[in-house]
Amino acid sequence: MQKRLFIPGPTHVRDEILKQMSMSMIGHRSSEFSGIFSETVSKLKRLMYTSNRVFISSSSGTGLMESAVRNCISKRCLNLVCGHFSGEWHNIAILNGKPADSYSIEWGDGFTADSVRERLESGNYDSLCLTHNETSTGVMNPIYEIAEVVRNFPEVLFMVDAVSSLGGVKLEVDKLGIDVCLTSSQKCLAVPPGISVCSVSEKALERSKSIPNRGYYFDFQVFLKYYEKQQTISTPPISQINALSKQLDHIFEEGLENRFQRHSRMAEYIRKWALSNFEIFPKEGFWSDTLTVINNSRGISFAELNKKLGERGMTISNGYGKLKEKTFRIAHMGDLQMDDMKELVDNLDDIIGL
Repeated sequence: MQKRLFIPGPTHVRDEILKQMSMSMIGHRSSEFSGIFSETVSKLKRLMYTSNRVFISSSSGTGLMESAVRNCISKRCLNLVCGHFSGEWHNIAILNGKPADSYSIEWGDGFTADSVRERLESGNYDSLCLTHNETSTGVMNPIYEIAEVVRNFPEVLFMVDAVSSLGGVKLEVDKLGIDVCLTSSQKCLAVPPGISVCSVSEKALERSKSIPNRGYYFDFQVFLKYYEKQQTISTPPISQINALSKQLDHIFEEGLENRFQRHSRMAEYIRKWALSNFEIFPKEGFWSDTLTVINNSRGISFAELNKKLGERGMTISNGYGKLKEKTFRIAHMGDLQMDDMKELVDNLDDIIGL
């Protein structure tokens, strides 16, 4: 039985997109591939509201986090940590030998613009790393407010992990002044995992030139060299790029604003159910529009619940890390619809006995 995935990724992929991946193989240095690459990049720029270059990587989003770290940190980086995945920014920086500080807050809390301003005013930093949507806690950080603060520190490069938000909520890269904005294919974009993309500003490309030991595979300057040829550094997952291009057409057919509103409506529906029967884990004001993390205040057996859901063709996620068993997670992202949410809730009510 094929299960509908209400998990924070991979998300449900439509049959039309899976079929698109069965295309006949072509050479990755061919003019035909360059055409697909160019069209896909153009569509990604539209989705990201940017005129910056957009690079395509044969890696997960974590790879492009490492790319951002290696290319953009010169003096010192401030990493905003509010859960497991935002903590990866700091781990990657340290493992790459980069000077970095972790500004860590309690899981379930989000960052305020004032708290970010206070730390940047120290003058210690030339880069800032933020995870927009933290899937371990269900926190969506107020990126527009934070971006207004960062704008006052022109020496600071603003790097954003939008892996679980881009394509589900509106992120206007150029308006926000984001220097590196990265995402992966398997979340809100609803394409199988295996590729990631990032927009890179001129300021970030200039910084990159002055950074030694950038490596090769994730070097912005090497990305740029091949980008200008409408190609990728090495052999890419051609089928997935072709599928991404097709899926972006579907996204634009739905309409970007319609897509964002659908995500918001699904989030509101799940939150209403959660507040009626459990508790929402993150603090109010930081609730995500792409997934909800719910306190297991009834002490139910998550394994048993998910087993019974699986028998009905659906699956949700346990809590992550130290929140395992204490919370559970319901994703409402990608191509899921309100009818899917209603069917999930009806089955949860029946299984739990609500």
